[in-house]
Amino acid sequence: MDTVARTAAGNAQPRTPRPRADALRNRERIVTAAREMFVEFGPDVPLDEVARRAGVGNATLYRNFPDRAALTHEVVLAVTSRTTDRAEEAANDGGDPFVALSRFVHAAADERIGALCPMLSGGFDKDHPELLAERRRLEEAVEGLVGRAMSAGRLRADIAVGDVLVALSQLTRPLPGIACMDIDRFTHRHIQLFLDGLEAPARSRLPGTAATLEDLRRRT
Repeated sequence: MDTVARTAAGNAQPRTPRPRADALRNRERIVTAAREMFVEFGPDVPLDEVARRAGVGNATLYRNFPDRAALTHEVVLAVTSRTTDRAEEAANDGGDPFVALSRFVHAAADERIGALCPMLSGGFDKDHPELLAERRRLEEAVEGLVGRAMSAGRLRADIAVGDVLVALSQLTRPLPGIACMDIDRFTHRHIQLFLDGLEAPARSRLPGTAATLEDLRRRT
C-alpha cells in the first residue's frame, strides 16, 4: 500500500451502521401503538402496555425510547408531520380552494391531531428545534389553504388561521377511555357542521376577534 493509500485509510472515519430493517419496523410499531393508546387512554398510559400492543418486549421499547418524554416527542413529531403532509396534499390537488381546506380538515381528524393537546402539557421539550420546525411547516401549509380559500371568496372574511386550528383541535380531541364505538363518525359530522359555518357568505356575525397564529404561539 503506498503512502497516499495508507494515509487515506488511516484518516477514514468509521461509518455509523444503518439500523436494520426489523429495528426500524419495531420503532415504527412502537410509535404507532403509542399514538393509538395516547388517543384512547391519555398520555400517561403505562409504557409496558404500549410495548404489548406494539408486539415488542419492554427492552426493545426502552432501547428506542429511554423514557416517556422521548416517546411522547416522537409521537408528537409523527402526528404533526403526517398532518402537515395531508395539508400539502390538499393544497396540491388544485380545484376549489374551500374543498381543499375541507379535505385537509377531515384528514387532520383522521390523524388525531386533537390528541396532541394533552401530550403537549407533558414534561418534554416543546421547544425542541425538530418540533418547532415541524410546527412551522404545519402552520405555513394551513395558512396557505386558508389564504387561498379567502382570496377566492369561498371562506368568510372574519376568521383567521388560528380559528381553524383551535376548532380543529377541539373537535378532534378524543375523551380518553370512553367506549364510543363510532366516535369517528360523529367527529366527521361535527367537523362538517363547522366547515359549513366557515363557508362564505357568512350567515352570522362572530363575537370577539379572529384567532391568529401569534395568539396561539403566545398561549403555548
